[in-house]
Amino acid sequence: MKAEAGSSAASDVTQGAREARGLRRAWQGAAGAVERWLGEVPLAARGTERFSYRDDEEIERPFNWAQMRRLLSYMRPYRALTLSALAAMLLAAATQLARPFILALAIDAIAPPHAHPLPLARRVHLLDLYAVAYLASFVVNWACNMVQTWLTTRLGQSVVRDLREHLYAHIQDLSLNFFDARPAGSVLVRVANDVNSLSDLFTNGIISILTNAFMLVGIVVVLLVLRWNLALACFSVIPAMLFLSTGMREHIRRSWQLVRRRLSRINAHLNEALQGIKVTQAFTQEEENRKFFSVILRRYFDSWNTANRWSAMFGPLVALTGAFGTAIVFVYGTELYRSGALTIGLVVAFIQYVAQFWSPISQLGNLYNSLLQAMSSSERVFQFLDFQPAVTSVPGALALPAIAGSVAFEDVVFSYDGKRRALDGVSFRVEPGQTIALVGHTGAGKTSVVNLVTRFYDPTSGCIRIDGHDLRTVDLASLRRQVGVVLQETVLFTGTIRENLRYGRLDASDAEVEAAARAVGAHGFIAELAEGYDTEVRERGSRFSVGQRQLLSFARALLADPRVLILDEATSSIDTQTEMVIQKALVRLLQGRTSFVVAHRLSTIRQSDLILVFDHGHIVETGSHEQLLDADGVYAGLLRAQFRFLGDQAAG
Repeated sequence: MKAEAGSSAASDVTQGAREARGLRRAWQGAAGAVERWLGEVPLAARGTERFSYRDDEEIERPFNWAQMRRLLSYMRPYRALTLSALAAMLLAAATQLARPFILALAIDAIAPPHAHPLPLARRVHLLDLYAVAYLASFVVNWACNMVQTWLTTRLGQSVVRDLREHLYAHIQDLSLNFFDARPAGSVLVRVANDVNSLSDLFTNGIISILTNAFMLVGIVVVLLVLRWNLALACFSVIPAMLFLSTGMREHIRRSWQLVRRRLSRINAHLNEALQGIKVTQAFTQEEENRKFFSVILRRYFDSWNTANRWSAMFGPLVALTGAFGTAIVFVYGTELYRSGALTIGLVVAFIQYVAQFWSPISQLGNLYNSLLQAMSSSERVFQFLDFQPAVTSVPGALALPAIAGSVAFEDVVFSYDGKRRALDGVSFRVEPGQTIALVGHTGAGKTSVVNLVTRFYDPTSGCIRIDGHDLRTVDLASLRRQVGVVLQETVLFTGTIRENLRYGRLDASDAEVEAAARAVGAHGFIAELAEGYDTEVRERGSRFSVGQRQLLSFARALLADPRVLILDEATSSIDTQTEMVIQKALVRLLQGRTSFVVAHRLSTIRQSDLILVFDHGHIVETGSHEQLLDADGVYAGLLRAQFRFLGDQAAG
């Protein structure tokens, strides 16, 4: 016995060394791949970058009006609100345009005239009227701006709410292949951060662009009417301004796209780190994670500073070139005044209009920067909205009627990535009420079978039928309402125990909820809780043990009363005593219900009506427990390996 124990220990040490070497090789390979991905400084000099997300690569498409029109389409339900905000904006802009001209009239009314047609007393009376008009323009402008701010804020938040609801609903309908290729944090960024980035566009951006554009056009018209030659002299600096600012726009666009990409990586890492905190602490990798997070945070900080620096340069550049235009007005306008071609009031008005002229240009430049940020986010949001689910109900799909539960696989071929076949020519038939056990090593194809029965994926070729209905021809929701799933990793949602148990059948009564819990042996520990079935589950069910969470998952599936029930490694984390309770419940409750059981434990599968043994995507053996033992093939070999493992554990 001692010799056997020593041999087992030596074997464990050898196996551990092999695993350690394999992990080191995998890490070295991953590190090299990340270095190639980053294409910057060596990994050791920078820290550790561990992930590359395909959908977070830089989007190279330039700004286009088609995408802008798509964004603006979300404003259609709020036409009245938009028009009201636009009317308030136009009135506010008109009062602002009137102010310099009122001031010019007031100055000319009291300035020494060259040849003023009105007597002084009349001009003084007009000055009182100009003062009232000037004050009224401020009051109306203030009121219109207040109304415009309220309307645009309401408009922006309404549009952002609709866009976020649309995106969330679309993501809910996407197939699992979408989530297989993306970390949860990356999806979270699209729904939260990227949609938030569009809030300013709808709240202030669009109306501000229209306001400043109206102001710009209005000032140009007024200046040309007042003195076209002086206006053209002032406009001579605009080509230089456009030349300098246009060269910066591409840098600004790329800079903000990089910011979005790196923020997405931060959120993805945070999501992973929080979900894997137990593993991190178990392997004492807190310091490594801190260093890694510090690196990606620093890279985000650097990219933000770069983008902000480019954006900050835009406004001062416009102001600097605008100063040259104002200087031209001072010099040329003074000469016109001296020659008598222009009154002192009009010179002052011209200077004020020119000062206002550069402001809309500068603000439009800043708004363009904001627009580029919003377009970068919109590209990422539309990237998700344009992603079509791989599994959908075909047009005209009929609702699946109440089924008896026969399931047939007909020469089914399936691949997750289009390269390696997870299932290769699988055919079998299950009669209603039978319990089918799927057995095989990890990656043999067991879970792929149940994923196809639930139609989380569609087969690459072949056909899957339930009661003779091809699954691809029936309504997807009507299928899944009759198929229940209990997964190895139990998912519980924030809410009460009662709400979680009702998740698959919202109209279930309290008595039915309790009956389902009693049937699987969950009522005992629920009744011991202070609030019973009204106990808050908390995030991911963290207040319950793994076994308790799986019992709740069993109760939820049974309460939904599916005709086909799938247990995907559902008892792998349950202790022997709890498993005995579940086995008794299953024997009593699953009669007349077709069930697929994916498990490694002998106790879970030996009572099955039929056992399918998988190996590399093929069914290599079929039969009952006794038949497969007598055949002394793959199944018998798996059982012997399990017995040896249990024996080694008992000896240890």
